[in-house]
Amino acid sequence: MILAIPQRTRLDLLLFHVFFCFAMLSPFSGKAQSESPTDLFKTLEYRNVGPNRGGRSLAATGSPQRPNEYYFGATGGGLWKTTDGGTTWKPVTDGQIKSSSVGAVATALTNPDIVYIGMGESEFRGNIMQGDGVYKSTDAGKTWHHMGLEETQTISRIRVHPTNPDIVYAAALGHPFNPDENRGVYKTVDGGKTWKKILYKGDRAGAQDLIIDPKDHNTIYASIWEVYRTPWKMWGGGGASGFYKSSDGGETWEELTYKPGLPADPIGKIGITVSPVNTQRVWAIIEANDGGVFRSDDGGMTWQQTNSERKLRQRAFYYTRIYADPKDENGVYVLNVNFFKSNDGGKTFDKEIKVPHGDNHDLWIDPNDPLRMVEANDGGGTVSVNGGESWTDQDFPTAQLYHIIATNDFPYHVAGAQQDNSTIAVPSEDWQHMVSRTNSLKSGMGYAYEVGGGESGYIAQDPLNPDIFYAGSYSNTLTRINRLTGERRNVEPYPRYFMGEAAKTLPERVHWTFPIVFSPVNKKRLYVSSQHVWFTENEGQTWKKISPDLTLGDTATLGESGGVITKDMSGPEIYGTVYTLAPSFQDEETLWAGSDDGLVHITQNHGGLWENITPKDMAKYTRVSMIEASRHQAGKAYVAGKIYQLGDRAPYIWKTDDYGQTWTKIIDGIPYGDFVHVVREDPTRPGLLYAGTEHGIYVSFNDGINWHSLQLNLPDTQVPDIAVTEKDLAIATHGRSMYILDDIAPIREYSGDLKDEPLHLFTPYYAVRRVQEATFQYYLKQAVDSIDLEIFDAQGRQVQHFTGSSDTTKKSSLSVKAGLNTFSWDLRHPGATVFDGLILWSARPANGPLATPGKYTVKITTEDQSIEKIFDIKLDPRLSSITTADIEEQFKLAMQIRDEVSKANQAVIDIREIKTKIEQQKNQKTYSKLLGELERIESTIYQVKNQSNQDPLNYPIKLNNKLASLQRIVESGEAKPTDDSYTVFEELSAELAVLLNDLEKVTDHKLIKLL
Repeated sequence: MILAIPQRTRLDLLLFHVFFCFAMLSPFSGKAQSESPTDLFKTLEYRNVGPNRGGRSLAATGSPQRPNEYYFGATGGGLWKTTDGGTTWKPVTDGQIKSSSVGAVATALTNPDIVYIGMGESEFRGNIMQGDGVYKSTDAGKTWHHMGLEETQTISRIRVHPTNPDIVYAAALGHPFNPDENRGVYKTVDGGKTWKKILYKGDRAGAQDLIIDPKDHNTIYASIWEVYRTPWKMWGGGGASGFYKSSDGGETWEELTYKPGLPADPIGKIGITVSPVNTQRVWAIIEANDGGVFRSDDGGMTWQQTNSERKLRQRAFYYTRIYADPKDENGVYVLNVNFFKSNDGGKTFDKEIKVPHGDNHDLWIDPNDPLRMVEANDGGGTVSVNGGESWTDQDFPTAQLYHIIATNDFPYHVAGAQQDNSTIAVPSEDWQHMVSRTNSLKSGMGYAYEVGGGESGYIAQDPLNPDIFYAGSYSNTLTRINRLTGERRNVEPYPRYFMGEAAKTLPERVHWTFPIVFSPVNKKRLYVSSQHVWFTENEGQTWKKISPDLTLGDTATLGESGGVITKDMSGPEIYGTVYTLAPSFQDEETLWAGSDDGLVHITQNHGGLWENITPKDMAKYTRVSMIEASRHQAGKAYVAGKIYQLGDRAPYIWKTDDYGQTWTKIIDGIPYGDFVHVVREDPTRPGLLYAGTEHGIYVSFNDGINWHSLQLNLPDTQVPDIAVTEKDLAIATHGRSMYILDDIAPIREYSGDLKDEPLHLFTPYYAVRRVQEATFQYYLKQAVDSIDLEIFDAQGRQVQHFTGSSDTTKKSSLSVKAGLNTFSWDLRHPGATVFDGLILWSARPANGPLATPGKYTVKITTEDQSIEKIFDIKLDPRLSSITTADIEEQFKLAMQIRDEVSKANQAVIDIREIKTKIEQQKNQKTYSKLLGELERIESTIYQVKNQSNQDPLNYPIKLNNKLASLQRIVESGEAKPTDDSYTVFEELSAELAVLLNDLEKVTDHKLIKLL
């Protein structure tokens, strides 16, 4: 029986849906949507910063006709495709699907352009994401169309008829969290337009595996699994669990569960496969007390157990998949933590196939070439063309992050914990100086590093020492790591490690992803939690418990998890814990705490007294997923809650400004189904809020009164955490790694009147030489014919001037389009004079010297208006030994060199103009001596033999190249010029002066003046 749990009734949810649909159709809602403030920001784009490290995948497939084409489904990341055999992968469903986890994928054998995907996760982890049915592509993944079964929520398998791609079978495991009739095996005969349920065993058991006989296409095998989840447990097996066979395309079914040779009840999860060589040979891997691998040689009528090793059936709920070799009737594969093959009909599985990542979930083998396969595991999709001897890399950004921080470094790093991997920190800007062989050439990730902990935890950077990180993981793991030295130690309070134990047996119940936060006021104070709150002020050497049990601690929620056969208690099911902590930004004695079973508490004397301030309309067992203490007002906080694991998928956010005495629910604009994981307050603008949800991200400009989508180019993906920096928005996703929305000044400066301004220039953030360009964002109510952007130094001298024009024949740097526009200045003054065809080695004369640190003014002008804003250019704060005076010396010399390069290049231009005029004269012989002198000067200044970029290796560089290269050398780093730079500059300038003097004599010649 499913445990009775308090939740919304079916009638409640129906009424909510009716109300929600009415609200969406109301004139007010339509107007609000059509005039969303975020329409102003549609040109902004999220930038993926990695890690380029794959996350979990449950589905993979290929095509016999296209040996280099494969797909894998990312959980939380959509469908990915490769057309070069797995060397590179690209997402193909972004913007076209309404849920992010692909649980099943299949291509049509007769037409590989036809691809079906089923959504949701059937490996019932604690944080699975539900789906919305089946999608279909008829052009190899370019476009997708929803094909129904939306309410199934979890599709575990899709099988396409081998000769008719309009006949498709879908195994629907169904709703993970509550009984539902949308379970079972479905069939379509019209390509997904309509579906018929052909196997159903009740509202508590869904279809788990499905396979079509490769020769007799009317013969189908299907398994049924009774399983459900609550916030505190997963329970599977028994009940209607079993497996079935149809010989008439699913019209009728015969149960095989109790055929001779099969294990006795209770039965759990079952995986099935059929040998294409001998289709009477059927294998099943069965979760049972006496389970293992079973084989039938008569089409499922009688069975024998061939293997009972635990390595093949451990943690059955997460694996239990089996696959037949297409050419060898004795070959069979089983996926589990590791990947095994039997060559003796399933008796022994001594061959272990090494894949790039463990935890294996799906396998597709080319029916014509068993050496070619694609496999899905907790690192994504991977391809082999040699039977598993080697595999392609899994270096794509489908990482599943839990929580992130933006570090106090410059540029800041985004650090998070990746599911089934390590913690990882990546820079927000380029850190090529730190790239090494070990962290970039093989993985393609660039600079990245681990900060301790493990796959599931929070991360906290010591505010007093940025090299020290604290990070968590399951089983009460808390590490302290020094990234500078690599020193690492465990410092968890009450270090009693646990695994496989029920919550009620643990003195300290510590969640899979427990909070780890520093006080922003007392920067020595670090907090963590179990069902209690703990703190340390000496880096974890000693801890003090400062609270009673702040949870409901309901014994009904603290029991075992897993099922009637196999228990699974790895940490996500540890319940009755303090799930979120929020120290005050104004008072070191005030601390907010929220539990995963629906309680909110506050202390204003650092644990001396705790007050239950739970919002009155917060349902029992609501997971308080995040509390955000206000940065701007004492006593104010925001709470994000979710209760989807009890069947309620509504969004929940509350706010208080009186220390929790009263609460207001603030969810208007976030639709049902898009439940909330996190809410964050902007550190610079009070009332500006960001919410991370199951399908993306929202923004509120009015303290949560209403919300607007801030999805922009972000795909449908879960956003479990947000970090707001002084200029950017960094987000974690659970399936697409981490993103940054750069320069959010337009969001921070938004007002209702902005859209009516003809021109608006947003306040620029400071720029940093060599690290952070100056970015200027401006809004135009309407397109303009021309626009100018000028930059002035502190003395009012013009540094740069850029223009934009609607005339396409003119060179244009600036956009004149209506809406939000962005322009970045590389901080360089105008470069040297150049000429067409100029080829130099190790020099870029068109790049002028970098502007010096100081205050600057940007002025933007249209036909009708002009606006100015002040901004700073700064030195890289990491440079401790360099002064502004040093940089001013560098700039002065660089400008002198630039001017000499301009003189040299202008001389070449002038000489060529004179030569052209001479060539037009009838009496050219008269000019032969002068022409020879001009060519001598030109060829001494510039290597005239250069015609391609590599020619300077053959023809020695000349004076203008040496001068231009000297500018590069002088500006090669942040420092005053070396003494010898001045020496060389004087030498080269002197050489140029002689040549320019010689040129002046030629141009003063009376024959030249007659031209």
